[in-house]
Amino acid sequence: MAMLKASLYSLFKIFTLLSLHVSTCVSFTSFVFGDSLVDAGNNDYLFTLSKADSPPYGIDFTPSGGKPTGRFTNGRTIPDIIGQNLGAKSFPPPYLAPNNTGSDDVILGGVNYASGASGILEETGSLFIGRVPLREQINYFEQSRSYMVSLMGENGTKEFLKGAMFSVTSGSNDILNYLQPPIPFFKEDKVSPTMLQDFLVSNLTLHLKNLYKLGAQKFVVVGVGPLGCIPYVRALHLLVDGRCSIQANKLIQGYNKKLREALHGLNQEMGPEAIFVYANSYDIVMAIIRDYRHYGFENAYDPCCGGSFPPFICFKGRNAEISSFLCVDRSKYVFWDAYHPTEATNIIIAERLLDGDGSISIPMNIRELHSYNA
Repeated sequence: MAMLKASLYSLFKIFTLLSLHVSTCVSFTSFVFGDSLVDAGNNDYLFTLSKADSPPYGIDFTPSGGKPTGRFTNGRTIPDIIGQNLGAKSFPPPYLAPNNTGSDDVILGGVNYASGASGILEETGSLFIGRVPLREQINYFEQSRSYMVSLMGENGTKEFLKGAMFSVTSGSNDILNYLQPPIPFFKEDKVSPTMLQDFLVSNLTLHLKNLYKLGAQKFVVVGVGPLGCIPYVRALHLLVDGRCSIQANKLIQGYNKKLREALHGLNQEMGPEAIFVYANSYDIVMAIIRDYRHYGFENAYDPCCGGSFPPFICFKGRNAEISSFLCVDRSKYVFWDAYHPTEATNIIIAERLLDGDGSISIPMNIRELHSYNA
């Protein structure tokens, strides 16, 4: 009887592995790393000041019926939209959500490790208390990989990960922390902008190499957007009449240029086995802001929720008297709150990254990356 059970178990395991192998050929698997721009709810399970677990966040997120999911916007994030366009059957769930780490279905569809307030550097976002820095997110992926190995074996896991997409959206909080005024009694001497750029790029490069060692081969690395134009920074610098912070955007452009060069170096070093795509979100968002009416927007500077002045809180109380300001038509605003874009903006960014030309996604767009076989 024991031998019969063992044989049946072996047959079941072989059938499972064959099913997984077939599924990877036809499905879209995405592992998401980064900050609040792509967090799908990990911060809901942390003790943190950076949360999006209350209304009206998620008000336009259809799968939840308009209830908050921990996404820092009114609807879908960019990875959500890209995944749907590439045939994903569901959204990668947050890694920290209960019962997500040991599910075959979750592994097949991917996992979201992103965390609001986090950054490339360990110390970034410390004022928010809880957050998962990029290094720790990769450690979480390593735990997921161990589960894959227990299920598919080492060779099966390597083959499975070859077709998966790894997106990294990090760096915005590192730069925001650098831009904001020092806290009284905690003043620290800031490094030069050039040193900051180099430090961020070198650290991010190490993180990407660690993911590569763990089996990642298809990378989408998103550059930092024009933070000088987000409502928070504009208020910080007392900018009116639609002006953006030239200083902030110049710092970001310098960082993005160095990041793009670093990714080119990685492609030269590791290609064609691995492909690192630079996603030029900066130019997409700047184009939207400069010609927002062309894209169907009516407001490119104020947040839809929470207002343009401190404390920038977006929330909905039980009655209108204790609720934040909320715009009437969310599809007409570029920004959802003081930091994050609306779903309408995310749709445009996602579509450009999916099918854009060489000025947007370098060296290929995301749809081409999805079809790429080393």
